[in-house]
Formats: sequence, structure tokens, C-alpha cells
Amino acid sequence: MTVPSSPPPVPPEQPTQPTQPGPPAESAQPIAPVQSAQPTQPGQQAQPAVGTIRLTIQGSVLTSNAITPRVRINGHPVPSRYGVQDLPVYVGPNHIDVDTQWMRTYGQAGIDTTVAPGQVVEVWYAPPVHQFARGNIGFTKQPRPGMGCLWVGLGVLALFVVLAVVAGALAS
Repeated sequence: MTVPSSPPPVPPEQPTQPTQPGPPAESAQPIAPVQSAQPTQPGQQAQPAVGTIRLTIQGSVLTSNAITPRVRINGHPVPSRYGVQDLPVYVGPNHIDVDTQWMRTYGQAGIDTTVAPGQVVEVWYAPPVHQFARGNIGFTKQPRPGMGCLWVGLGVLALFVVLAVVAGALAS
């Protein structure tokens, strides 16, 4: 008596994710510009063209904040650090959001840019001096927001110190 053999198990199909504009995964090597979006061989997928956003987060852990600002490109979080970093992105329009989260979210700033294939777009972000201000972002080096409040606060403190010294000198 022969037992009918069962068909081999079929692995479940993996769901495919729709391609959305956004940054590809960060790689250690710079991404070379794509020469052609046409497949080189029949049946081969065309690679999307990429460009680079060169993001400079001004300041450092010592001069700015111990908390590194968060960066999102087209809503996708990307690794960030103080200083210059090259972020590969798909060509076309890209939106960059930067903020910092401590007890509350502060230093919010956003900018829209369009990247061409192989192009490097410079973007600068300056975090605020205190957590009650917004950040500055632009295509050139940015001033630190909140410096006026810092100078006024230091001036008031210095005034109190001078008045205390004068009052102590007059009392003796």
C-alpha cells in the first residue's frame, strides 16, 4: 500500500512594501550618482536616483546641549549627531524636520528642498540657547535663537551683583 506523498510546504509570501520617497538606509560609503535609471539587463530592476543632503548641526555636546537633536527626512527618522553628516536621499522634493526632546519638544525647525541626481544640498541647523525657543534652519550658517534672552538674563544677574556690592559698601 502506498501512501500519497504530500506536496512540499510552500513558504508564505512576504508582503512587499510600497516604495515611498524618503531617505535610503545610511551606508558607510557615499552613494555614487546613478548614471541611468534604465535597467542594464532585461528583467533587472531600475535603481532609484539619489542625491545627498549635507546636514550641519551647529554646536556640540559642550556648547549646545547633551541631547542630540532628532532629524526626520520626509517623516523618516535618520541618525543624527553634531557636526557635518551626509544623508543620502531620493531625488525630488524632500522635507527636513529637526527638533530636540527633553522635558518638552523644543528647537523645532523645518525646511523643504529639492535634490537633483548626484547633487549635494547644504542644510544648516542651529539649536536654540534655551528650551523656550524654536531652532533655525536654512541653506547657510544660522544664528543661534534665544541669544537675546541669554544676554538680558546675564545683564540682570550682573546688575544684582553690582547692587549687592554697592549696598554692602554703603552699609559698612
